[in-house]
Amino acid sequence: MGLASLLFLSFVFSSLSSALDPFLNLEWNVSYITVAPLGVKQQVIAINGQFPGPIINSTTNFNLAINVLNSLDEDLLLTWNGVQQRRTSWQDGVSGTNCPIPPKWNWTYNFQVKDQIGSFFYFPSLSLQRASGGYGGLTITNRAVIAVPFGLPDGDITMMIGDWYNAGHKALRGKLDKGHSLGMPDGVLTNGKGPYPYNSTLVPKGILWETFNVESGKTYRIRVSNVGTSTALNFRIQNHNLMMVETEGSYVSQQNYSSGVDIHVGQSYSFLVTMDQNASSDYYIVASARFVNATKWARVTGVAILHYANSKGRASGPLPPPPDDQYDPNWSVNQARSIRWNLTAGAARPNPQGSFHYGQINVTQTLLLRGSKTTIKGVTRYALNDVSYQAPKTPLKLADYYNLTGVFTLDAFPSKPLNHSPSLLPSVMSGGYRGFLEIVFQNDDDEVQSYHMDGYAVFIVGFGSGTWTESDRGDYNKWDGVARSTTQVFPHSWTAVFVSLDNVGMWNVRSQLLPNWYLGQEMYIRVYNPDNTNKTEAPVPDNVIYCGRLANMQKTAFTTLSKEASTAATTLALCLGYSMLVAVISCWILVL
Repeated sequence: MGLASLLFLSFVFSSLSSALDPFLNLEWNVSYITVAPLGVKQQVIAINGQFPGPIINSTTNFNLAINVLNSLDEDLLLTWNGVQQRRTSWQDGVSGTNCPIPPKWNWTYNFQVKDQIGSFFYFPSLSLQRASGGYGGLTITNRAVIAVPFGLPDGDITMMIGDWYNAGHKALRGKLDKGHSLGMPDGVLTNGKGPYPYNSTLVPKGILWETFNVESGKTYRIRVSNVGTSTALNFRIQNHNLMMVETEGSYVSQQNYSSGVDIHVGQSYSFLVTMDQNASSDYYIVASARFVNATKWARVTGVAILHYANSKGRASGPLPPPPDDQYDPNWSVNQARSIRWNLTAGAARPNPQGSFHYGQINVTQTLLLRGSKTTIKGVTRYALNDVSYQAPKTPLKLADYYNLTGVFTLDAFPSKPLNHSPSLLPSVMSGGYRGFLEIVFQNDDDEVQSYHMDGYAVFIVGFGSGTWTESDRGDYNKWDGVARSTTQVFPHSWTAVFVSLDNVGMWNVRSQLLPNWYLGQEMYIRVYNPDNTNKTEAPVPDNVIYCGRLANMQKTAFTTLSKEASTAATTLALCLGYSMLVAVISCWILVL
């Protein structure tokens, strides 16, 4: 029995409860391919030759073993946007939790989608790589014994929408490093393809577009994620209503949106759409930029096609219009406030979502985060509370686990703006385990912002204009604010969220706008259980990669251990599907 087998068998016995749930084993090769989504050939990041990457179709409580071979020419990490990583922040895939996967190495992510349902996506988290692709959909469906709050749809469609630059992430990174802005994107992609040629002036010849085939009278669940760089998009389908049913793992009170839905960077929604129109022609699916000059940004529009099986012709004519005022956020604010938690529906468990009465819990900690653009030592940076994040060479999570000093100072990050001179720090603050945290995101800029928290779904309790004050708590929604992982913050406004800190780990709070994130607009919240039990956090993975001050602990064999262990995991899981605990050893013999 080899080293990999012994280590994996140890892992099986230490986490048998999750191993008894089904296993999904995936083998991914992350590499460059050449495509021309907007008519200009460029390198994009593909997974198994696919751009976007494959959709992960999972079910609540499935165990995922995703073996990733890095065939890029630079370090790689993948993160799972909205997956809470219960007990497994080691698998989060951001710079504060994981050493990167070096080129030509492979590493296996092992995690369980514990007590979750919904629409999510994954993407590469380092060095602006998401601007070149590497993303894909991640769907977690209900277990068969848990009812969904709507009729079973006739089909399931995933759409990845986002702004796109022809330059590629390395060139964009170079612009940011020199203090330049990225400027206006070159277009918007839908599932990695450019716009349908609805306008011969705005759309070059030879562009490939995406077509979604449907049948009259049927209802489809359409899952949409904004995977772009920095542009909020209004999503709409010509002559069709969007009935919103879920966002980032929470069922919402169902209502129709006929003028489209604003989807901010990093956000995901799912809609039920009934094909109730006549099939005299195809229909436009549109994703257009919001809060910009509509004339100047006309080419930054994604257009795909909804094609009925009995359609009699191609789509033609003008696109369905966006909301009336591109600059006025009031329409979008009102829409955001209309998205409410479905209090009577079960989700991953049979009990109603609203059985957790978040509004009746006393806040134990408040974090007021003010984003800003600043200059530090002559270099353009983005900051939170005047602190711009500087990633240490040793990930925070590893440094914390091995009690290294000098990597970061806990609670050196201010919990509110202090109007100090801007500084560079590996920003970490304490979050009391089983405490109840209030976070207020303050946006004093002219542009809409988008923020995300790993490890949790946060309750969106308030949107307000101007500068937040304690008196604004009186206007919080303490009853049916939706729980999600990414929220928008409108210009010169604030957004407040509540978080129940029940998931131990080192959790990233970041801007979802790639330039802001790349230039330092992030921090980490350390949720620590002093009892130090495996019941609240799994031990360090056997295949962990070491770097920085722990580089001497790295064993090259671990790069091949991942692949061997993940293959063994699949065989063992299949065997466990036909046997119980008493047969584990017999199954393992089959694996070997």
